[in-house]
Amino acid sequence: MDFGLVLQTDPPASEVVGLMRRAERNGFRHGWTFDSAVLWQEPFVIYSRILEHTTKLRVGPMVTNPGTRTWEVTASTFATLNDMYGNRTVCGIGRGDSAMRVAGRQPDTLARLGEAIDVIRDLAEGREALVDGRPVRIPWIRDGRLPVWMAAYGPKALALAGRKADGFILQLADPFLTEWMVRAVRKAAEDAGRDPASITICVAAPAYVGEDLAHAREQCRWFGGMVGNHVADLVGRYGEHSDLVPEALTAYVKGRRGYDYSHHGRAGNPSADFVPDEIVDRFCLLGPPAAHVEKLRNLRDLGVDQFAVYAMHDAKEATIDLYGDEVIPALAG
Repeated sequence: MDFGLVLQTDPPASEVVGLMRRAERNGFRHGWTFDSAVLWQEPFVIYSRILEHTTKLRVGPMVTNPGTRTWEVTASTFATLNDMYGNRTVCGIGRGDSAMRVAGRQPDTLARLGEAIDVIRDLAEGREALVDGRPVRIPWIRDGRLPVWMAAYGPKALALAGRKADGFILQLADPFLTEWMVRAVRKAAEDAGRDPASITICVAAPAYVGEDLAHAREQCRWFGGMVGNHVADLVGRYGEHSDLVPEALTAYVKGRRGYDYSHHGRAGNPSADFVPDEIVDRFCLLGPPAAHVEKLRNLRDLGVDQFAVYAMHDAKEATIDLYGDEVIPALAG
């Protein structure tokens, strides 16, 4: 199992770079960041510094979207980083949540997302693609490589990931839901004539190492609120009770009353007060190192290739170091 670190690009950027360097020293192989231009600093500028100050770490957004940048700009940006640092980027992409909504837009449609996945990958790898109906090719790209991993929860999005994406990003670490969603992605891949095993499975969730579970829960409760934005969309589309979406995912958002993006992804987020302890425990990894190892082994057995640690809490450095000392070695190989 591989490991990634997920950060927000809060200023100063030097701290983000420093944490990513620390992560690489501790055995992490991917460095991810949020991508929301209004709430945080521009990630692609910071990726250049991360890549310059690491040797093997792969970087990318978790996740970008088709709406805040034109597709040729997104592709050219990835391709430039790859040309400078040797194909060390991954494009995580989804419909868009904070990046779109804070700017007054709605998330993109799945149809547009599916088209963007193909176009961005083709352009970044030097192939011609249609952009707004016109053929475009970036002529200076040589030997470009850009895996595109798609974030998804609902049945149509999972099917799209299976048909088109190189990887699937699931932003929660509940084993039951992981098994259900991985199965859906792989079935869609098989139905499309693809090798289901070729799709990289990445689970991303907060991890907090320590014995004080009450404190750990309060540091990670924000995550249930963030996931709740997407779950609320699913409930609005499919209803509270649907055979298409597990109630184990949707039931907890009944108490949700709006969401303030000024606290998005932060410990103490008041918009996450509806999230019960049971959801925090299911969606996140909490407790001593042995508890993390046990849950991660379970996820690995379900087909998860990478666990990406959301480190938006008061123990970033300690979590990175404890994972490097005790968790990553137990899951290696």
